[in-house]
Amino acid sequence: MTISPFATGPDRDQQVLADPPPAPTLSPPGRATPDRATPDRATPDRATPDRAAPDRATPDRASAVVRAVCTVAFWASLLFFVYLWVADGSLDKMFAKPEGPLSYPGKLAGLVSADLMIVQVVLMARLPWIERSFGRDRLVRIHRWTGFTSLNLMLAHIVLLMLGYMVRDGRTVLGSLWWMVADWRGMMLAALGTVLLVMVGVTSSRAARRRLRYHTWHLLHLYTLLGIALVVPHMIWTGSEFRPQWAQVLLVTLYALAVGCLLVFRLLVPLLRSARHRVVVDRVVEDAPGNVSVHLRGRDLERLGTQAGQFFIWRFRDGRGWTRGNPYALSAAPQADTLRITAKEVGTNSRRLRGLRPGTPVLFEGPYGRFTSASGHGGRVTAMASGIGITPVRALMEDLDYAPGEAVLIYRGSSEDDFVFRHELDELARERGVRVVYLPGHRPSGRTSWQAAPASEEDHVAIRSLVPDVCDGDVYICGPDAWAQSAAEAARRAGVPNTHIHVERFAF
Repeated sequence: MTISPFATGPDRDQQVLADPPPAPTLSPPGRATPDRATPDRATPDRATPDRAAPDRATPDRASAVVRAVCTVAFWASLLFFVYLWVADGSLDKMFAKPEGPLSYPGKLAGLVSADLMIVQVVLMARLPWIERSFGRDRLVRIHRWTGFTSLNLMLAHIVLLMLGYMVRDGRTVLGSLWWMVADWRGMMLAALGTVLLVMVGVTSSRAARRRLRYHTWHLLHLYTLLGIALVVPHMIWTGSEFRPQWAQVLLVTLYALAVGCLLVFRLLVPLLRSARHRVVVDRVVEDAPGNVSVHLRGRDLERLGTQAGQFFIWRFRDGRGWTRGNPYALSAAPQADTLRITAKEVGTNSRRLRGLRPGTPVLFEGPYGRFTSASGHGGRVTAMASGIGITPVRALMEDLDYAPGEAVLIYRGSSEDDFVFRHELDELARERGVRVVYLPGHRPSGRTSWQAAPASEEDHVAIRSLVPDVCDGDVYICGPDAWAQSAAEAARRAGVPNTHIHVERFAF
């Protein structure tokens, strides 16, 4: 019962890829490490100007404050629902009635589930300060946990109540279930809402998501809101915990605020921003076979506060199906009036980018994501990208602050033909002294690894071999889910502090 806030994550029907070809410092297909691009290779007129190290203390403190406030708010809401259960005398009734040991824990499970549903709606709203403070990777984990925990508690609520009333009244399973649904006010609506939420939960399992197109999954996921809306009324009409009017008002207020956040930040703000900045397609360029870049222009785009490494959800108003949002990361650092995205044509929605005409109006949501220079600590940089993961990494390498010779980009692809952005990476190598390591080849058989076969070294040893001082700075990782997990684990085992590892997974 999760939502992808990608969403950053394209699926096989909308994979965000990078831009053009040609190449920087090349390594032969195998394990050899390419020569370093040294600062003296840059010509004087193209040398990178000195940059003042960014002050990361303020953003870090602000993010810490937001995380602390969110944590306090979460536990306060949870305690509120537990208080309602205790104030209703449930502790005494649990041991005084025959059905008590089943029914009253079931009621508590339902209350906690209701609280987590509110959290789910807030997470779906993608509040910008929460996105920036937690980062997409952590929010995805939180969203999955709250979604599946809420669903499991809701099912436990139903089963425990049904068993409790079976004990009390001697009913059969079906008889007890029918009595609850038919005779209790609002339970018919709640039963329908439960079916919808179970459907969302099933289709959000990893196995199901691998078989679904992103837009199919996303459409099914929207039924979360309808399911919650159908479940809430029975809490007020039949829940003894909500007999006090103040409790009813507070419950409705919490849900109204959550839904209000969703409508404002996922509907109203994107519409207003799209109208203000008037983004349109400028041109479409085929950078390499199967890779298309869409250049966008608009007005006052710098006021969006976009950073390299972030992504938007785009809707190109080019005809039928334009209402479906497509998440694509920026493939170049944002400019005052231009943006660029690049996609690999692997599905219906990514293939339609080729047919976009100059002047096509664009609606957008975002920017989203914390995979930016603001999350780093300055100094040495190690970037690791695989396949489609090169898109935000290429933009990020353009924006990060590092001295010549202090940045390494490890780029893995299935073959030499899969490496994109090569001429742009070559420019970075010349101008900023980035050392680029290409690792062509398929995955090693028999294990999950970030390396290309043959992988004779353990993953963390391979990182230390390529970047001996990897622990002295930040590590940015972007690629498919399993690959990114493997790379992050290898970086941790190599000694990189967890706070210096920044991961963006391309999965929905």
